[in-house]
Amino acid sequence: MGDAGPILALGLMSGTSMDGIDVALVETDGGDHVCRIAAEGFAYEARFRDRLAKGLETAKAIARPDERPGDLAELERELTDRHTEAVRRFLTVRGIEPATVGVVGFHGQTVLHRPEQALTVQLGDGHRLAEVIGIDVVYDMRAADMEAGGQGAPLIPAYHAALAKSLPDELRASPVVFVNIGGISNITYVDGTSEPMAFDTGPGNALIDQWVAREAGIPFDQNGAVAAEGGIVDALADRYLSADFFTKPAPKSLDRFDFTVPPPGAGSLEDVARTLCFVAAEAILRAADHLPETPKLWIVGGGGRKHPAIMADLRRGAAKRGAKVVAAEEAALDGDSLEAEAWAYLAVRSLRGLPLTWPTTTGCRVPTAGGILAKAATSAA
Repeated sequence: MGDAGPILALGLMSGTSMDGIDVALVETDGGDHVCRIAAEGFAYEARFRDRLAKGLETAKAIARPDERPGDLAELERELTDRHTEAVRRFLTVRGIEPATVGVVGFHGQTVLHRPEQALTVQLGDGHRLAEVIGIDVVYDMRAADMEAGGQGAPLIPAYHAALAKSLPDELRASPVVFVNIGGISNITYVDGTSEPMAFDTGPGNALIDQWVAREAGIPFDQNGAVAAEGGIVDALADRYLSADFFTKPAPKSLDRFDFTVPPPGAGSLEDVARTLCFVAAEAILRAADHLPETPKLWIVGGGGRKHPAIMADLRRGAAKRGAKVVAAEEAALDGDSLEAEAWAYLAVRSLRGLPLTWPTTTGCRVPTAGGILAKAATSAA
């Protein structure tokens, strides 16, 4: 792309919580210029969420990125078509012509992530999406990083580094850490002088969601109501937090199955939910042990910022370390759409051959660009 000026970009994210598709529209040059325009979430119906969860089990048999055993090929088509519909609805409601959007960053649904095997699989057909929506699509943004020796995750740090330059004056603390609490949590450390540093910190919402789904038949702990009635089971918390993962040096990343839900009988519904909230928060706070300096500010995005127990534990633990915790909205950001915005931003960087990852974010050997470009058919509507 010859023009290095800002363009409109759409980002599509279906995260590890598997609850739906986040769509975000930004204007960006892939560098310091970021103008956040609009965002919206489109929830999956319960039946499709269940199919995605079963797809995670099927995906365990994958040995190559292009393999789609069982019904994964059909699931991939359906997932892509849901993204197509989300894009159409998003643009139609806002009166935006597809021709004005320069590129779409398409994450897809991660069903397998094995960095030790340089293997990561995101369901989603970028070419099918581009053909139907009539907009160029950049997808598969993790593979090049893995080929360069990286973990393939997290990729959002490039966007966090750009956002750090536009924080409100009262939050211009350095260093700052951006936290994303999805199914798995990850952080980005930004000190304003060196390349960002990032890694997965541990389980986020996934274990809590799986626990209450199995034990109570509810998809997640809405408003923290279950955990609010429980107490922390120290032995269970210690069992999780003693995992080797937490002492491994960064960068590092996790697969959804690296930490498993507690067995039946581990404790009451409420106590285990409360304990898993503590584990999620403590895992994030312990990440500071792997950072060059103790953060002064933690900015929290992702669904976990809405869980009162997780946020209370984070704030309490950070205060003991002389730091402040704020939800993304307190930093004039949208905590629900940060990842989708990031995928729009990364798509523009991909078009322009700019690095998506660095040795300090994923462990890749050199700063690495990535992504595959699926061109829209000229005849597409």
